[in-house]
Amino acid sequence: MKALILVGGFGTRLRPLTLSFPKPLVDFANKPMILHQIEALKAIGVTEVVLAINYQPEVMLNFLKDFESKLGIKITCSQETEPLGTAGPLALARDKLIDDSGEPFFVLNSDVISEYPLKEMIEFHKSHGGEASIMVTKVDEPSKYGVVVMEESTGQVDKFVEKPKLFVGNKINAGIYLLNPSVLDRIELRPTSIEKEVFPKIAAEKKLFAMVLPGFWMDIGQPRDYISGLRLYLDSLKKKSSSKLASGSQFVGNVIVDETAKIGEGCLIGPDVAIGPGCIIEQGVRLKSCTIMRRVRVKKHACVSSSIVGWHSTVGQWARVDNMTILGEDVHVCDEIYSNGGVVLPHKEIKSNILKPEIVM
Repeated sequence: MKALILVGGFGTRLRPLTLSFPKPLVDFANKPMILHQIEALKAIGVTEVVLAINYQPEVMLNFLKDFESKLGIKITCSQETEPLGTAGPLALARDKLIDDSGEPFFVLNSDVISEYPLKEMIEFHKSHGGEASIMVTKVDEPSKYGVVVMEESTGQVDKFVEKPKLFVGNKINAGIYLLNPSVLDRIELRPTSIEKEVFPKIAAEKKLFAMVLPGFWMDIGQPRDYISGLRLYLDSLKKKSSSKLASGSQFVGNVIVDETAKIGEGCLIGPDVAIGPGCIIEQGVRLKSCTIMRRVRVKKHACVSSSIVGWHSTVGQWARVDNMTILGEDVHVCDEIYSNGGVVLPHKEIKSNILKPEIVM
């Protein structure tokens, strides 16, 4: 079986982190976002993953070569010379996706984090005999999204309604698809949308079916959703394999700590914290709802909450980093500094307080 991951563009919503790495390589819960998906695909027998990409393909491929041998899965790139939307990349990668088997293939949006019930999706796809299956997820505010209107009992999709003013349903496209090779015959090699142009035509022929995603779902393509996504992911991890979470008197709630990180005495860490490889958390530090990436040092009695601290950064003694502060790679917050929602570009030193959310160039 094969899969295509829509990697896409520049990751502008996750800057300044994506100024250092392409978005799929930004860490989420201590491993690159895209690795969560590749591991899930490998686990259900996918043998080849194609990355549809138009930005920094060399960086992606060099990085993933290591994982190709570790996971025993073939990873290739299909590079766009111009942005092709969400359907064009499938036409571009046609030769990589089609083989003699006639097997369906997966398509995933690289920003989506979930429990990836891909095995169940294969069974669902076989059972309905249609041309395409999509995952949908229930949301509280459907008016912000494109809503999928479907027949509850069979999952047959009736239509799509973009950002409805009136309530038509609460299920939205979750960005995970299983498609028969014949779907590729419907897609032209041009910038085109699978959600707005391809799926509505398949639905009109009553060949599109939707499966409701069990468990959590989040598009982690922007900081606030990234932090919410970490909470949902760690909550799921606790239910599935709680041994991967940290335990001890200094941890509250769900926390994941890389085995190479060092944590000082008198810290209070959690809930919903990820601490990456080689980090040093000095004594008396308070961390909650945050991600501390590889080789970060958080000095004595500092406090970090609802924020992301990028690779190789430092948070000074008694400093406070709060309210969706995002520190890019190699940012140094001096002692006793307060950051209230600062978005700081890489390789900066912060010597004065950031009192309201702003971008620090």
